[in-house]
Amino acid sequence: MNRLFVVNKPIFRSSNSYMRHIKRKYRTKKVGFSGTLDPFATGCLIVATGQYTKLFQYLDKTPKSYRATLWLGANSPSLDIEGVDSIQEIASFSDSEVTEALYALQGRLSYYPPKFSAKKVNGRRAYELAREGKTANLKKITSTIYQIKLLHYTHPFVHFEATVSEGTYIRSLGAIIADTLGVDATLSSLHRIHEGKFFYDNEKALNPFRHLAISRNSYVGDPIWIELGKKLSVTYFENQESGIYLIETDSFFSIIEITDNEVRYRLNRIPKYSAE
Repeated sequence: MNRLFVVNKPIFRSSNSYMRHIKRKYRTKKVGFSGTLDPFATGCLIVATGQYTKLFQYLDKTPKSYRATLWLGANSPSLDIEGVDSIQEIASFSDSEVTEALYALQGRLSYYPPKFSAKKVNGRRAYELAREGKTANLKKITSTIYQIKLLHYTHPFVHFEATVSEGTYIRSLGAIIADTLGVDATLSSLHRIHEGKFFYDNEKALNPFRHLAISRNSYVGDPIWIELGKKLSVTYFENQESGIYLIETDSFFSIIEITDNEVRYRLNRIPKYSAE
């Protein structure tokens, strides 16, 4: 079965473990997902089965939007509710103070990812080192915060929504907001609303070729050469400029790359989508 769809990941389940449920539900062994959500997070998780699992790197998944709650006064080394180790009562802020702290994040932002993250340090995941009490020398990353807005503030909880570039750590945004306000804080909830044009719609099957972030090209030679995976000449393509392209035949889609007048297959013989 080849299927692309969006699930609504439940709280306190890792993205990996939730795939076991998906395998049983759809009676398939080959399942993959894109854009890991932390166990405490919920919401939009892109899932594919069969050969469609090969398409993740080509999908248009940005920008992403999240709805989050920041708990002021709570401290957590993991920056989320799962690791809370202390809670302090703090004085409340005005709505304008909170709003200014949020708006200060808009635009290009350089920051350190959470020490409890999947970033690799000398071949090991940062969260593995953190759990062992070791210090991970993480490098700064840069994200784009397209929009961030206050939904409402009911002390000590700040509810906000953010639209960001791929790879942004919302837990780190929460930590920066806390630093700006001069208090401890941690995310108590996080829900991903959408990734690009992907959003949860009762696990409806999607046509993956409407969600690819690559251009189409036309092959004017004999299409059987593509279906058989034979070596192709760039002269038989309508667009001969260097790039990655989607090529369609009667039965399949292929993804090819043109570089220096050479053609190579990225993916070949991906079955076309058929509505269920």
